[in-house]
Amino acid sequence: MRPVRQPDRGELIPLPHLREMADRAFSRAAGAPLIGGNQARLLKDARENYPAWLESIQQAKHYIHFESYIIHNDELGQQFAQALVAKAREGVKVRLIYDWLGALGNTPRRFWKNLQAGGVEVRCFNPPRFESPLGWLSRDHRKMLAVDGETAFITGLCVGRMWMGDPARNIDPWRDTGVEIRGPAVTEIERAFAEMWAMLPGDPIRQPEGLTAPGRVGETNVRIVATEPVTGGMLRLDQLVASLARTRLWLTDAYYAGTALYLQALRAAAKDHVDVRLLVPNGTDIPLLRPLSRSGYRPLLEAGVRIFEWNGTMLHAKTAVADGRWARVGSTNLNIASWLGNCELDAVIEDSSFAVQMEQMYLEDLTNATEVVLNERRKVRAPGEPRHPHPARIRGGGSGGRAAAGALRVSNAIAAAFTDRRVLGPVEARLTTVSGLLLCALAILFAIFPSVLVYPVVVICGWAGLALLYRGYRLWRARNRIGMQGVIQTQKDLKDLKDLKDKRDQRP
Repeated sequence: MRPVRQPDRGELIPLPHLREMADRAFSRAAGAPLIGGNQARLLKDARENYPAWLESIQQAKHYIHFESYIIHNDELGQQFAQALVAKAREGVKVRLIYDWLGALGNTPRRFWKNLQAGGVEVRCFNPPRFESPLGWLSRDHRKMLAVDGETAFITGLCVGRMWMGDPARNIDPWRDTGVEIRGPAVTEIERAFAEMWAMLPGDPIRQPEGLTAPGRVGETNVRIVATEPVTGGMLRLDQLVASLARTRLWLTDAYYAGTALYLQALRAAAKDHVDVRLLVPNGTDIPLLRPLSRSGYRPLLEAGVRIFEWNGTMLHAKTAVADGRWARVGSTNLNIASWLGNCELDAVIEDSSFAVQMEQMYLEDLTNATEVVLNERRKVRAPGEPRHPHPARIRGGGSGGRAAAGALRVSNAIAAAFTDRRVLGPVEARLTTVSGLLLCALAILFAIFPSVLVYPVVVICGWAGLALLYRGYRLWRARNRIGMQGVIQTQKDLKDLKDLKDKRDQRP
């Protein structure tokens, strides 16, 4: 046992006490206690996740709780729908939560109606409401499945064919990660689902009869971090992990757009000789996010953070592993929408064997990724990059300039193909130029046609005002109803008191 010296008092702090302090810090930051006695199985891609989900659904005897941001209306979505309906017809209680925005354009209403006709209880999270004009911005981004209080899955996968790929068309499956959990932590996962279920119109979930909380089945410690809008539990935990990592912190994220605070935490860790790596997609299903992500590369690279871009179809995983001891798998992306805007669900696993599996998987992923590096203007060269004492300057205009620029692009492409590294382009210049042109175009449009700006403002203000009036009306009705109930109860209490006094006066 190696003690640690306090710098201010010179006292020695035992290592177990430091671990206890760190555990308490994690619990308070995430709002999630550490739960022991579990088993955790790492599941890679749809080929391992979907079969495990379907097998668990088929083995259900009492209830199934399924929560998914998107269930596509394709052959895979139909396969899951049929499996859920089949269990509902057997008498199994099947509950499903989907997100309104996630289903928009992906899943028609008849899909949910068919599920309901088959006996599945379906609830939609946060559809548009008149009294909440901007409420639809908050999403249920969770992806989980829990069965009979025994088995649960937390994952980054939704349900859709893109996670399976299309070999006939030479389309690779989306890269994603999930985890299967057994043991006492399943109760916390089901509690998170029950709380979400209670937020939606309808009766809450009552504890099924004859079922008890699962006992210890292993030695893995797990935290179940269920976040809601504005709580920021995972944001605090991610920053804390970045601050406490000692040797390495390897991150995978589908839609990275880190805040200034988190970016600073990663920079500080890298400058403190922590091996910080960030794996992100090269191609993405949200094109607008790509320039935003790349605009934040430069300060990370300058601090020593290594950034890799996935070469496959789409990298959709949201994972982290630190120091070969701590790992996270779930639905939370490293951006402000996930941290503060959505309902998210993650499993934080403190187990060295599981973390080692995560690290091995991460290294395998890097074999299909290209490293992003800074160019020579910032005096930072990629390993193996040829050094030129007097690099040729590239000027615009003329066939020579275009040929030189083309040759440089070809050389960069060839170098990336052979070394899995590419030079970071001037993403900030493109981003700021496009933004500036867009703002100038809007300024000209509003100057020529002021009504284009006025009418949307009138509609938004009118909608917001009517929504507030409607909400105030409902609050007044609720207040009057509660007040009237209080008056009736007071009158009843006074009558009972008078009857009791009359009986007392009638005694001989």
